[in-house]
Amino acid sequence: MEKTERIWLDGALVPWDAAQVHVLTHTLHYGLAVFEGIRCYQCHDGRSAVFRLREHIDRLYGSAHVLELSMPYARERLVDACLETVRANRLRECYIRPIAFMGDGEMGLAARTPTRVAVAAWAWGSYLGDEGIRSGIRVKTSSFQRFHPNTLLTKAKASGHYVNSILAAREARTAGYDEALMLDVDGYVSEASGENVFIVADGVVKTTPLPTVLGGITRHAVLRLLADLGVPTREERFTRDEVYLADEAFFTGTAAEVTPIRELDDRRIGDGTPGPLTRRLQDLFFAVVRGREERYAAWLAYV
Repeated sequence: MEKTERIWLDGALVPWDAAQVHVLTHTLHYGLAVFEGIRCYQCHDGRSAVFRLREHIDRLYGSAHVLELSMPYARERLVDACLETVRANRLRECYIRPIAFMGDGEMGLAARTPTRVAVAAWAWGSYLGDEGIRSGIRVKTSSFQRFHPNTLLTKAKASGHYVNSILAAREARTAGYDEALMLDVDGYVSEASGENVFIVADGVVKTTPLPTVLGGITRHAVLRLLADLGVPTREERFTRDEVYLADEAFFTGTAAEVTPIRELDDRRIGDGTPGPLTRRLQDLFFAVVRGREERYAAWLAYV
């Protein structure tokens, strides 16, 4: 991670090294926090814009509501804080991380400590690598399952939930793969460790329905882009062997953007290269986030 100058913490911009918490911070011990990953892109006209900032902040507050985590600031204040943090660090392109967490003062599972809020921003390239974006990645089905929606609440983007993702991602990378594909408790494809998954077969695009996965902001955008391209889509369950037999497959996410999948479990997908629809979608997505498509201008918050 590339260190920047300022982090927004509890209402004020402070030096990077001063953005500290106590070792008895409740969230450090028990994992109850909500966060977002947001990207800012340099646009074709030289300005910088944050992609779907308001939608990310709305999801942050929705996650907090699900987990009964009180938020000490109005939503608009957090929208402004994200833009302030980018400006303060003079970043043209970056990743933005707002997080709300329980502070120190009381321990125990039923404790109610004051909520603290931070926003950091730093330069970050393609999460799964520039080569992955260009040529596609190798994926392995994980031995770790995604949790049942009544085990952990799937509509909250909660810090503690990501232990499940860390185990899957580490397992895949240790085995020499780029990313993990996770199944749900019934054995159907759920999502990756941090991305939503799409497959293309016979001209139809499928993605996992929402009950067992987090509703990705990029997932939502891609479904809209596909509809505008006239490509039929279905949100329905599918199996991992359907991925093996697909013509194309790709992941979506704020960090991953639109990343093609060239292999799953050592089975080549299609001809083993990013397919034509994936390429077309990538081109449109990057045109949108860089301000080249006026009809999607409402998705951009200029810094």
